[in-house]
Amino acid sequence: MRRIGELRFSQDHLWTRLEENGRAAVGISDFLQERLGEILSIQLPEEGEELSKDEIFGIIEAQNGREELVAPVSGEIIEVNDELTEVPELVNEEPYDDGWLVRLEIVPGAEFADLLSPEEYEDYLNEEEGVDVEEIEEEDEDED
Repeated sequence: MRRIGELRFSQDHLWTRLEENGRAAVGISDFLQERLGEILSIQLPEEGEELSKDEIFGIIEAQNGREELVAPVSGEIIEVNDELTEVPELVNEEPYDDGWLVRLEIVPGAEFADLLSPEEYEDYLNEEEGVDVEEIEEEDEDED
């Protein structure tokens, strides 16, 4: 059973969190924002646009390069985080909260279920990206 607040990840390092009424928020993972460094600008689509899973829907320009944003699920964009136009560093500071990118009206089902659980995403980072997630978490704690 899917529950409100459930968080899943794509292999493109975007997260999707279920919200009420068949909606979902989408943002970038802490791993990706760390890899990109300071985020300088974000290009996002307009409200009302339809996204298809695996379609490029935006671009992040950052200190360490440029990243195309690939939709983790399909749906209609019902809200865009316009605050990121003025304050793109919110994605660095709060990637899972105020740094969300878009909210979508999604069809509940297979696409969300196919995304990685937090544990599976951690395993993916360890295996595919050669990242020790525990080491990153310790560094984050040292900075606080």
